[in-house]
This record gives sequence, structure tokens and C-alpha cells, in this order.
Amino acid sequence: MKQIQIITFFLSLLPVCFYCQNIKKTNLALLSNQIPTDTPLIFGQGIISTDNNKEFAITFNPEMNELFFTRRKPKGTNEIYTSKLIDLKWSKPELASFSTDNGWDYQPHINPKGDKLYFGSTRQINDTINSSGVNEWYCVKENKRWSNPKPLESPFSERFVMYLTSTYDDNLYFSSKEKGAKHEDGGIYYSINEKGHYKNVQKMGKEINFSGKWIAHSYIAPDESYIIYDAERTSINENGDLYISFNHNGNWTNSCSLGPKINTEQNETGASVSPDGKYLFFSRSFEKTTEDGSTYWTGNIYWIDFTQLKKKLLQKINSN
Repeated sequence: MKQIQIITFFLSLLPVCFYCQNIKKTNLALLSNQIPTDTPLIFGQGIISTDNNKEFAITFNPEMNELFFTRRKPKGTNEIYTSKLIDLKWSKPELASFSTDNGWDYQPHINPKGDKLYFGSTRQINDTINSSGVNEWYCVKENKRWSNPKPLESPFSERFVMYLTSTYDDNLYFSSKEKGAKHEDGGIYYSINEKGHYKNVQKMGKEINFSGKWIAHSYIAPDESYIIYDAERTSINENGDLYISFNHNGNWTNSCSLGPKINTEQNETGASVSPDGKYLFFSRSFEKTTEDGSTYWTGNIYWIDFTQLKKKLLQKINSN
């Protein structure tokens, strides 16, 4: 009799264990009717990823109950939208509170600690009349709200900086270029946090910045164990693909492609990984021609199981 009671007790715990094991997964599953495995699926179809618009560069807070992403409507500007999980339901995406009518806002990134949100913008600085070009801005989480944005200062204010992502140690990785160089000839750069200050900007080595154009949009792992970015290294015009490099004891491996299931004849760009490390997100887009002959870019955000993919890519690199 006692043995039967013990078995019954453990059986009653199974639903609880299953729920605890899948609660983080459920947050994201509430936006998609299917969770991906080894094939990318559109994320949040009809909610996050919508017809004719171009959505890209998605980021989540550590609890995965708040997200930001970029949306560009046909012939429109880049704008940052946000959604929150409230009572197990994601809110309808709306413009971020820090949005501006005077310029583009795009490519948001919440740092691993969840207390800073970085984004690129062409808005005016210091109430000037004209935009000073692309600059990186940030908001701070205060009393569960995002503060008014401020532009990043030196050494970032003195150069082109785009798609900035950060580590647990607040080291920053981003797209940049040398003075006078074309944007397509830029690459991936980084800056080390030195007790709250950033003194130098350095270009990553040839393992990352090897042959190709538009080497950009790097996502750095919170622990700096890998970096994912996109580049044009094919003969197909405007065909960006995603690449990964792993950090082995301070040395970066030669980059390798994320493979044919992710990299297609369309443009894959703007990678990020969910805070739990389980899912890779990226944008897949293409240029569309209208009846009057004009063109615009359209595309969606995709996601895929990153745990198994990362394992396979690491094995591939280690075997070379």
C-alpha cells in the first residue's frame, strides 16, 4: 500500500516537472504555433513577421517576456517595435517609447544583464537641426521602464558604429569601418570594458574579417564563446549569408557558414540568440519589384533550434 502511494505521488509531480521544464520555451511558443528543430521557421507569423514589411534584428530581455525588433514598411523608414508578455499573452507590437519622428531607429539589442538597450539611430544629437548620420544610442532600465535614450560617447561617437551587441562583462562588438572606407569594406570591431570606460576600438582578426563585402551585424555570445555575423562571400548579388566563429582560449577559429538550411539565395542577416541559448534568430529577405517598376525589401524573422546546430558547427570546425 505504501509503495503504491509513493508511485502515485511521483506520478502527480510529472505535469509540474514538465511545466517547469518548458516554461521558458512556452513564452516564445505563444508567438508561433510550431517550435523549430533543424529547419528554420518564420517567427511570430502575422504578429512579429508580417506580409510585405521587412522585419529584422530581434532581441529579448533575460526573462524573455519583453522583446524589441525592427520593422520597415514598403518605401518607409526603419522603426523599432516592442511587445510584452502579459498574462501568458503577447501584446500587439507597437512603436517603442523612445521612437522618434526625425530619423531612422533600428537594430535594438538588450544586454545580457537586461539593464541596457542599445540601438542605432539617425536622429539629431543635442537638438541640432540635421542628423549627424548613424549613431549608437542606449536606454537604461529604471523602475521597470526604459529611460530616455542617450548617444554613446567617445570612442563610439567618433566613428561609424552599427548593430552593437554586448557580453556579460559589457564588452561591445559592432560593425564599423576605417575613416574614408566604404561601408561595404567595413568589418567587425570590438571595445573592451575597462571599469566602466571604453578607451579603444579594435578590429577583429582575419578569422572574422576575411575576404568578402558587407561583413557586418555581429552577435556576440554573452560569455564571448562564439560570434555570428553576416557577409557577402558569394557571386550572387546582394546575397548575405551567416557565419560563425568560436573562441578557443582567446583564439578565434576560422569562420564557417551556418549551412544550406539557413543560408539561401535570399539575404540572411542580423543574427541573435535567445537569452536561454536555445534558439537562433535571423532575418531572411529579398528585393521585391512593384507594378510601377520600383523596388523595396521585404522579409521575415526566422528561428531555429540553436543547441544542436551549434554542436554540429563546433564539431565541423574542430575536425578541420
